[in-house]
Amino acid sequence: MYNEQFMAIGLENIIFLLVAALGIGLFVWQISRIRKNVLMGRDLVLADNPSERLNKVLLVAFGQQKMFKRMIPAVLHLFVYIGFLVINIEVIEILIDGIFGTHRILGFAGVLYSGLMAINEILALLVIVACAIFLWRRNVKKVPRLAYGVEMRAWPELDANIILVTEIVLMLALFAFNISDLKLAQLQGHQVAGSFPVSHFFVNALGSDPETLHVIGRVGWWFHILGILAFMNYLPSSKHFHIIMAFPNVYFSKLLPKGKFTTNPAITHEIKAMLDPAYQPPAPETDADGNPILQRFGAKDVEDLTWKQLMDSYTCTECGRCTAVCPANITGKLLSPRKIVMDTRDRMEEKGEHPAIFAPNHYKELGIDRVPVTEENTLLRGYVTPEELWACTTCNACVEACPVNIDQLSTIMDLRRFLVLEESAAPAALNAMFSNIENNGAPWAFSPSDRFNWAEDLYVPSKN
Repeated sequence: MYNEQFMAIGLENIIFLLVAALGIGLFVWQISRIRKNVLMGRDLVLADNPSERLNKVLLVAFGQQKMFKRMIPAVLHLFVYIGFLVINIEVIEILIDGIFGTHRILGFAGVLYSGLMAINEILALLVIVACAIFLWRRNVKKVPRLAYGVEMRAWPELDANIILVTEIVLMLALFAFNISDLKLAQLQGHQVAGSFPVSHFFVNALGSDPETLHVIGRVGWWFHILGILAFMNYLPSSKHFHIIMAFPNVYFSKLLPKGKFTTNPAITHEIKAMLDPAYQPPAPETDADGNPILQRFGAKDVEDLTWKQLMDSYTCTECGRCTAVCPANITGKLLSPRKIVMDTRDRMEEKGEHPAIFAPNHYKELGIDRVPVTEENTLLRGYVTPEELWACTTCNACVEACPVNIDQLSTIMDLRRFLVLEESAAPAALNAMFSNIENNGAPWAFSPSDRFNWAEDLYVPSKN
């Protein structure tokens, strides 16, 4: 009897180890492909002020600072966020138990373990409540920033619902495991390590048959850990990937004042050479064969953006806060900062290595597995139209509103720079201003010699 039990436990442990290794291995593989996609972008050095960057991570990523501009969703999100962090401690215990065949291995911690399990259960209940309210807000109330917009097609809406339902089911599986464990211990006359304030209310909900309780407990245990492994591999296909990407993205966020734009080094060298004949511009960069690298002004496609701008697109929560505060979008213009970010991600995955083992973000809606990569289907015009770009007022409202420090404006500006510097495709009003600056040294259509005429017109000679 003992040998049969030992073999059964050993086989279960081996199966668990294989499943866990497969789940973790698939996740690492997906992360490696995402890394390749991000590194498709231009190089950018962001290693300055590490203390300030860490402070931003603590405040914005860990502390959820920018979420609290909207109090109700912030509190609900806080329940889910803290629940995610704390419940992962129990996941560590499940992994240890699964590998070594133990049961509640961390129970030796005594009072500390009891407190942790009690907090765990309360948070699990709050997660269920918060996710249920989020489902109501999305599907019944239909909060405008969550429900509307050309970018919020079938997949983003389905994705959000999958995440919320999955989190509820995972918490219910955890409760099923705890309730069955408590009832079995009660029937067998021994104490279960830990404190379970929620499960104690439902200790009789699953009946009193030991065999049934044992099966429910094992199903709940296995479903919870398998669900977490599956959910972990679903993340790279989902907007929920921000729970991982928010931390590096906030760390590498812009430290300069939001209104300060970047300059193009090649243009800067040209201007310096014009102003100072003695200035020697550096030699142009060359490739491995020694050929000069073609300098592109602005961005036409994803490889013209920086790796940080591409990382932004993987960090997007699709919450729509950026679009909700965009003055162009509010007044009926085509621009949606959220769409710019989502388009960047879709184009990057189209051109790079798509990491997802689940359905790609939008392609399945079109009835195809992949969109053919073509030069005509570039980010600019293939995904984002000039009309969207020129609607931007560069007010930085979207950047300020983003809870994970995405810089939507930098991508918009780089795409606009390409239109102006490479295609001379600026609106007529801007082209007139450019001509005036070139010819008159100012935005106005007046000769420099006439520039002070306004003062003469205002001058009234004194009678004395």
